[in-house]
Amino acid sequence: MTASLALLIVLASLFQSHRIYAENTTTSPVPVVLWHGMGDSCCFSYSLGQIKTILEDNIPGVYVKSIRIGNNVIEDVENSYFKNVNEQVQQVCDELAQDEKLTGGFNAIGFSQGGQFLRAVAQRCGPPQMMNLISLGGQHQGVYGLPNCASLQHYLCNHLRQVLHYAAYSKYIQEKLVQAEYWHDPLKEEEYKKNSVFLADINNELRINETYKENLQKLKNLVLVKFEKDTMVEPRISEWFGFYKSGQDVEIETLHESALFIEDRLGLKQMDAEGKLHFLSVDGNHLQFTDSWFVGNVIEKYLK
Repeated sequence: MTASLALLIVLASLFQSHRIYAENTTTSPVPVVLWHGMGDSCCFSYSLGQIKTILEDNIPGVYVKSIRIGNNVIEDVENSYFKNVNEQVQQVCDELAQDEKLTGGFNAIGFSQGGQFLRAVAQRCGPPQMMNLISLGGQHQGVYGLPNCASLQHYLCNHLRQVLHYAAYSKYIQEKLVQAEYWHDPLKEEEYKKNSVFLADINNELRINETYKENLQKLKNLVLVKFEKDTMVEPRISEWFGFYKSGQDVEIETLHESALFIEDRLGLKQMDAEGKLHFLSVDGNHLQFTDSWFVGNVIEKYLK
């Protein structure tokens, strides 16, 4: 074989490799991971099943992974009430790490409590790298009340509200009841900080976990969507990382007024300065949005 022929073969091989790489990078959209909310499941056709279809219709070829906690949809629903959140997050981290389709990174959309759960994934886990996190109605400073819980038409709701008001921070309830793990009582701030096994931890309430800050800042965008007529989340400003001022449950404090932001305990102040923090609102009740709003404000802006 002559030197010139060998050179041509090498060049042809390099060109082919470059062509295949270019095709893969231009035709393979970033995968999307979904996590549902309380009383929902990964795959109901009227909820996340519909979202999956919308994503696939508007992002051709996209891989959509909808998180299921349990062996079937019934277990998935029940686990949204009863399976320890820290165990759920670790399970999801392990599952994402083993998914070969996610090795290049992924975008994530959390629905209601799935919003703060996916934020915990971003802070605690990786690789693969979460790129953009869209939180639809997530309660990032927790909740103090479930006023419309019964609208979920689940027999557990009334019992859930009673238990949370009286025993949210007992060790047993914290370990067994999902909603207790992000129950934030502004009248019992110290008890909350000391005994909340999930929310107080991921919000760096007692101590600053630098890894949490560093990992969250790796996001390209953190998109917080608040529902202006939300009757499920109390206070609804929690969907934008705000909450009640400490010691009472009437006066609201925005994220930018909070110690969490001013002290930059999570790196949100830095993210805001870098243009990574986005606040969107929908003039509707909890998780009530149109397909066109979702396409225009989420898919087109952050997922394509």
